Amino acid sequence: MGQILAIDYGKARCGIAATDDFQIIASGLPTVDTKSIFEFFKKYLGENNVDGLVVGLPTDLKGNLSEIEKDILKFIEKFKNTFPEVEIHRMDERFTSKMASFFISQSGKSKKKREEKGLIDKVSATLILQNFLEFKQK
Repeated sequence: MGQILAIDYGKARCGIAATDDFQIIASGLPTVDTKSIFEFFKKYLGENNVDGLVVGLPTDLKGNLSEIEKDILKFIEKFKNTFPEVEIHRMDERFTSKMASFFISQSGKSKKKREEKGLIDKVSATLILQNFLEFKQK
């Protein structure tokens, strides 16, 4: 059994999270600049056994997709072509950024650390992955 990764894809940077090899616990990985995302995945997948990638599905309260979805679909297509052995999953990412901000604010981190965008992306990716793991168990 391999890890499952999750990505909170953004125009500037991407939050990344990974499970342990037993696919039980989701943990945040370092945030990656979007322009370097494939370099990151080539290195990471070369060093780790990865079974799947969960990509956040950016929808609003009415279920409409946000503009970034066009970029996400291009990313997914390139990812499939580059890493055909890794299964792609989609997971609703509504409220993950707000929840991430809330959890960070409750963690006791300094105001400067709480406002760090990369930290929000990292926690958002972790929430997407944890939600996927819980959904998968049902």
